[in-house]
Amino acid sequence: MIKQDNSKSPMRFLVSAVASPNKVEGQLVSGGLSRSESVAILPSGQQTSILTIAAQGQQQKTAQAIADLTLELTYSVSIVAGNLITAADDRPEFSDQFEARIHCSGQQSLLPGRMYFLEAVGGCSEVTISKLKYRLEDDSENQYAANTLRPGQTAICNIALTRPIIYDPFSICGATGSFRLLDKSGGEPIAEGEIRHGLRRASNVHWQALDVDKQSRASIKQQIPKILWLTGLSGSGKSTIANLIEKKLIAARRHSYLLDGDNVRHGLNKDLGFTDADRVENIRRVAETAKLMLDAGLIVITSFISPFRAEREMARTLFEEGEFIEIFIDTSLEICEQRDPKGLYRKARAGEIKNFTGLDSPYESPENPELQLDTTLLTVEQAADAILAYMKKSGS
Repeated sequence: MIKQDNSKSPMRFLVSAVASPNKVEGQLVSGGLSRSESVAILPSGQQTSILTIAAQGQQQKTAQAIADLTLELTYSVSIVAGNLITAADDRPEFSDQFEARIHCSGQQSLLPGRMYFLEAVGGCSEVTISKLKYRLEDDSENQYAANTLRPGQTAICNIALTRPIIYDPFSICGATGSFRLLDKSGGEPIAEGEIRHGLRRASNVHWQALDVDKQSRASIKQQIPKILWLTGLSGSGKSTIANLIEKKLIAARRHSYLLDGDNVRHGLNKDLGFTDADRVENIRRVAETAKLMLDAGLIVITSFISPFRAEREMARTLFEEGEFIEIFIDTSLEICEQRDPKGLYRKARAGEIKNFTGLDSPYESPENPELQLDTTLLTVEQAADAILAYMKKSGS
């Protein structure tokens, strides 16, 4: 990534501690600061000015980045650790969508659609790569198509955050224009990035206030909407169990919908293959579709291998507490391969199918599912009844 001389950038001071409403400690991460300078506190936008500047207990008239300082403000303001102090007439921007140059510096590949954690001077947020525009070759600016960013590679991407952060384009200020991406589950650093610019549509797209809400739609159906998320290997029995669950729900006059490979892969997701990146995008689309259906007041059953924990966790975060029920159909690879109802394992062993889950593509078992069912011990009927009993117990 490109190095910058932060002393020549706009003034940005990151607050690390607040001693009183008009006295703060922190780091001048870019630019210069002087006594009596008018400043703004972000994100609140309050204005004040600098009364005194101290470095290691010594008073000084000015300071240059990078420096650890104690600032006394002329007026008391509402301020907390993590806030930014900037020049009043030269403020950074806010956005939740950016175009960024990203270098994959960790040990795992970056996958569009997967949820990561972004750390930056201007804030932290969950984030996804919404579009991998192109990969850059080494130090050149030659552009190459890519759908995955592997360790050591660099690409230009669009990224979408779940909350806005304060930023400057990296070309203006490296301190507030750079960020790190971390693995959500283990906190492992995966990538470093430079913000090229905000995407204008971030400020133009708003939620439409609707008079009819999820509770109203569920009320007329006289049910509490739920997501029954079945996960397991191919041949584990997911689809058979899911089909029976829906039949039982319809018989009980419940409003439901079953999402599975047959009605998703042939339509909504027919453009996707079976690479890791495509599997991530497949589950992202399924989760967002399920969210809309739950908002319509339905009980939604999903039957997908959904092999990666990160994507199942991403799906869970879309829903309110208690709405998402993860059900692990825990059938061993050996049993699934013996069953092989569609002959897929046989074809995969023969090399006719690549990236087959359980063989040459991993399946990450759930660590804390709401239900874990062993189909070698339960019949399909018993498994379906266990799921419905749990759903009823959870308030549906």
